[in-house]
Formats: sequence, structure tokens, C-alpha cells
Amino acid sequence: MIQVYTGNGKGKTTAALGLALRAAGAGLKVYIAQFVKGGYSSELKSLKKITNITVEKFGRAGFIRNVPQKKDVMLARQGLEKIKIILNQKLYDLIILDEANVAVKLKLLALGDILSLIRNTPSKVELILTGRDAHPEILREADLISQIRQIRHYFKKGMKARKGIEF
Repeated sequence: MIQVYTGNGKGKTTAALGLALRAAGAGLKVYIAQFVKGGYSSELKSLKKITNITVEKFGRAGFIRNVPQKKDVMLARQGLEKIKIILNQKLYDLIILDEANVAVKLKLLALGDILSLIRNTPSKVELILTGRDAHPEILREADLISQIRQIRHYFKKGMKARKGIEF
């Protein structure tokens, strides 16, 4: 099954990580690839304690504010190649491509490569793509789509990101 968590609201990664916890609790093996993100986040500290969850980052610390640099593209493509190997080995039951939609939008990953990956995902593997602005072609391939919509956010009042809540 292919799941997509998208939209401009807070909670896409959190939803995917919640499913990762559920899967791990059921004894499934979970692989999480984080694209675009390279910095520290508190959830990684918890996930490292769970033996059947593996997390790898394929991004630099900080946000890509303008045009991605060559290093950003290189890291994302390394991640994609790793995912292809993992899918072929069939070692994981659940694979999360965190911020893959953003990586496609920023052209760090080619849409065709992601579509090929989706179409070649073994039927016994649950594949989740997160990130705002999911491409319509990715949405057409999905079996489940969750649109997380922002209605109000305290950042607009000047609130800074808080450790343990936003990172």
C-alpha cells in the first residue's frame, strides 16, 4: 500500500512516525529515510531506542531557502539509491520517505524516479511519503491520502519552535 501525508498543516511527519511506532510494536521492521532534513530532532532520540526502526538522514542541517545546492541534490539521490536497494532486499515491512514530496518539488529528486519507486514497491511493503505539495501524479498512485490542513498556527503570533514539540 502507498500512503501520502501532505498539506500545509503541522503533523505529517508526526503521523508517519506514529505509524512507525505502531508497526514496530507489532514486530514489523521499519525504515525511515528523511529527505531535506539534516539537523537534530527529538524524535530521533526516541526512535534510536527501538531496535526494529532504522532512521537515516539524506539532507543537510537547516532549511533550503532558495535554490538547492549540489550537495542537497547529491544527498537526496544517495537516499533514493539506498531506498531502491532496501526495496529489492525486502528487509523492511514499512518504509517512510519523510519529506519526499518536498524533495520532488525542490527537484532534489525526479518525479519519474519517485513514481518508478512507488510502482516497484513490493505488495507486502507499506510505503509512506510525507511532505507538503505532493505532486498530483504521486497522489494518483496512492492508496491512502491524508491532507493535513493548517487552520491556525501559533508561529503566526511569533512563537518560536519548541524542543520536544516542533523538533
